[in-house]
Amino acid sequence: MKTGRLIAINTIVFLIVVAVGIAGISYYRNTTEFISTENAKVTGDMIPITSITAAKITDWTATVGKQVTENEVIGKVTGTSTTSITSPIAGTIVLNKGIKGSTVAPGQTLAQVVDLNKLYIIANIEETEIKNVSIGQEVDVVVDVEEGTTIDGKVTEIGRATNSEFSLLPSQNASGDYTKEVEYVPVKIELENYSDQIVPGMNATVNIHR
Repeated sequence: MKTGRLIAINTIVFLIVVAVGIAGISYYRNTTEFISTENAKVTGDMIPITSITAAKITDWTATVGKQVTENEVIGKVTGTSTTSITSPIAGTIVLNKGIKGSTVAPGQTLAQVVDLNKLYIIANIEETEIKNVSIGQEVDVVVDVEEGTTIDGKVTEIGRATNSEFSLLPSQNASGDYTKEVEYVPVKIELENYSDQIVPGMNATVNIHR
C-alpha cells in the first residue's frame, strides 16, 4: 500500500475516533450534569373572558393581539339589562370568539387573555428522573423560534401526579389489559429575560441542572 494512501486512511480513522470521542464526552456531560427533555412547551395562564348572563353582544372591541388593562371594558351584552364585559387581568388577547350581534350563554368564553410578561415552560420529565428534580434548580431553556439562544429559567413547581392521570382513557392493549408505559411528570419552569418572539404553544428544549 502506498504511503500517501496509508496516511490518508490513518487520518480518516483518527478523525472518526476523535468525533466519536467528542460525541461521547458531550453525551456523558449532558446525562450527568443535566436532566434534559424536548418534551416541553411555552405556556401562560390563559384567563377566559365570559358573559355572566344569557344576552346579545351589542358592542365588542376585542381583537387578537390587543393589549388590555385590568377591568378594561371590551364589550357589552344586553338581555334584561346592559352589562359590560371586562378583562379580569392586564394582558394580551390571544383568542377572540366574540361577535357583535351574536347571542351568548351564561359562562360562555368570548375571549382569552394572557400576561405575555409571565410566560413559563411546562416540561414533562420521565418518572425515573423526577426524583432528581427539585424546586429552585436552575434551567437552561432553548425555544425553537430562537434556536441557539439560551434563556435562564428556574424550577418553581413539580407535579404531584403523572400526565396520564388526567387522561380520559388509560393505556390498554388489544386484550383490554393495562399496558405499562413510560410516565411523565409535569414540571413548571419560570423564564427570565425572554424576547417578545416567545409566545404560548411554542416548543422548547430544557436542561435542568442536577
